Amino acid sequence: MVSFLFIGLIITILFTPGPTNTLLASSGVQIGIKRSLKLIPSEVFGYLIAITAWGFLLESVSHFVSWLPPLLKLFSAAFIIYLAVKLWITSTKEIDLNQPLITSKALFVATLLNPKAILFASAIFPQTAWLVPQQYFIHMGLFLSLITPIAFLWIAFGTMLISNKISWLNQRNLQRTAAYILAFFAMPLAFSAITSF
Repeated sequence: MVSFLFIGLIITILFTPGPTNTLLASSGVQIGIKRSLKLIPSEVFGYLIAITAWGFLLESVSHFVSWLPPLLKLFSAAFIIYLAVKLWITSTKEIDLNQPLITSKALFVATLLNPKAILFASAIFPQTAWLVPQQYFIHMGLFLSLITPIAFLWIAFGTMLISNKISWLNQRNLQRTAAYILAFFAMPLAFSAITSF
């Protein structure tokens, strides 16, 4: 069973600015939506590989270090709160979209090394996803189905930022809304971690 918390955290974290999303928005600015669509598979495969590798690695290590999963969950909750505060503070600063021309390889590497991958693997995906193949495929399938439209929206967001056609769709409103949602979702994650010790 997939929880609302899982879906909500995935969507919110994927919407927060980070290395991958900045590159997608930059590509939207530089070459437009249509030509930037070729970057989306790079993000999909980058996250698929990184989350899967981290998830199975952490699950195998947790058999020897039983306190590791709750500790990582607690750190993840703290990291989410940090992201929320950072988003709020930097909501009036411009995102630097003056990146060199983005290649699929560069986006793949940025996604592979994105710290969000370990956050997803250690705290957002349920532990059963790393133990039961069916649970892995259900949760990973849902995750991958959410990445594609959100990546598209980041590309479109880059093109809209330049055109200023939609006044309410701006960086400040996007980041402050994400900050509220992240703070809201961090609380049950922290509670779950604390009660697991």
